[in-house]
Amino acid sequence: MASAAPKRSRKSNDGFILVAVLWILGGLAVLAAIYALYVVNAATSVEVNNDRMQANASASAALELTAYYLSAVKLEERPSSGTFNFHLGRSDVAVDFKSEAARIDLNSAPQPLLEGLFRALGASSDAAKNYAERVIGWRTSAFSANPDADQSEDKETTAYRNAGLSYGPRLGPFMHVQELWLVLGLPPALIERARSFVTIYSGMGTINVLDAAPEVIAALPGMTPERLDAVLNQRNTLRQDARLLPQLLGPAQASATLQASKAIRVTVRVELAKGRRINAEAVILPLEEAPDPYRVLFWTDDFDG
Repeated sequence: MASAAPKRSRKSNDGFILVAVLWILGGLAVLAAIYALYVVNAATSVEVNNDRMQANASASAALELTAYYLSAVKLEERPSSGTFNFHLGRSDVAVDFKSEAARIDLNSAPQPLLEGLFRALGASSDAAKNYAERVIGWRTSAFSANPDADQSEDKETTAYRNAGLSYGPRLGPFMHVQELWLVLGLPPALIERARSFVTIYSGMGTINVLDAAPEVIAALPGMTPERLDAVLNQRNTLRQDARLLPQLLGPAQASATLQASKAIRVTVRVELAKGRRINAEAVILPLEEAPDPYRVLFWTDDFDG
């Protein structure tokens, strides 16, 4: 009977040690899993950062090449649009550039041109006129336009307040195309369609018919379907002989030009080594006799989806 107690004690100690070992092994397994997850995440992060660096380097190179190409040509001889390709590291890069004069400037376009755009995008004549008035109202101070106006009441601001909005019109130039979403009464679907055809960077009240989209050319006051077809079919001829412009456009020539704006929109498509494609878009302003060849006015990319 005296030897039974030590045996039970040893069994009890052995059980305790076994449980402890199992706990330790379980802890080590958890640590190993965490470490494996960390290694995978770290590797993924490194790969993503590497893709980001390659994409940024390729896009920056595209902007620099565009700026240097344009600055190497006399201002009056610079092309208003163009395209080229190059290979950088393990990336293939395709570049398109086009003068911002191909778009309608929200700050400079006269009301008839804005009306024409909204009609070309599907609005009725009455609705297009109202939308154009709202755009003009957003960008214009009634008091600066008419110093004798009754400053106790700004009709445009009152309209926003009566609509229950917590903000009023800027009463100054558009700072971004996205401000269209804030303009009173503009339908979201119309804004979504218009964004590809407007800008704030050309500074011109006319549009370049050599590079403009058909929807933009159709917005010209006095434009007809027949004249639109003629312009689209003879653009290359227009580049060689500007004298054809009046006879092609008729009354619509008053809002048209063959000149480029100083600001250039650059579209960049980067294909990385593993097949991933990144798209970037920027508006640059080439600079003359400055330390930097250009200034970036706008930038966006779809790297993060």
